[in-house]
Amino acid sequence: MTWTPGQRYLAEFLGTFGLLLSVTGGALLTLQLAIDPLVHVLVVSLAIGAGLIGAIYAVGDISGGHFNPAVTIALWLSGNFKGRDVVPYIVAQILGGIFGVLVVAGVAYGDSSLWSIVSSGPVAFASQGFSGNGSPYAVSVGSAFLLEVVITFFLVFVILFATRPNFSAKNLAPVAIGLAVLMINLIAIPIDNASANPARSFGPAIVAAFFASDQWALQQVWLFFVAPIVGGILAALVARALRERAAAA
Repeated sequence: MTWTPGQRYLAEFLGTFGLLLSVTGGALLTLQLAIDPLVHVLVVSLAIGAGLIGAIYAVGDISGGHFNPAVTIALWLSGNFKGRDVVPYIVAQILGGIFGVLVVAGVAYGDSSLWSIVSSGPVAFASQGFSGNGSPYAVSVGSAFLLEVVITFFLVFVILFATRPNFSAKNLAPVAIGLAVLMINLIAIPIDNASANPARSFGPAIVAAFFASDQWALQQVWLFFVAPIVGGILAALVARALRERAAAA
């Protein structure tokens, strides 16, 4: 079955919308509950992992289920994606992420005390950060950059190899990818609030800047574009190096 470009772009929009709805909803709408911080990290990690698995199974056969600019770029560089679709995919992902955060913001707006917690300060709609804001440990820019490169490398590495044509358990690829996302969030949420996805970071940052006049997330979002893309590029290079070769005659 052939899908039109518009259908594939819409699928990427909807998938990224669901992804951001999962992670920001899980992170923000539970803040007023009496939850241990460690349990809260687990709740958010499970929400994004489960949300991603569902989104990939739902529309993955339409668009490929990227939902992440770093994944799209890596697939293109590895030779598994057409260059003409890179920019439209990224635009669809960014817009889907923004709308996902807007829905959660709309829900939070119905409670003034919850809104005051989630809309500004170090939370800023579950934005990522370093040097204090968005980083429980106030890690340096270098530490955050290294972490984002490594976790995105691991995520994209799993995606590239779990979706390769000759993978014997290809039907389980969404589960493998969701578990990888669960793992990297368990590691990275306490450090910089975990991104590995520019669309994941830009949505909260732009919503915080527009609706709460809180600019720190937007000022720091460059790192969560550059580092994940670098990690994705490294994974694409490794995938090329490990590509199967034809047997010598």
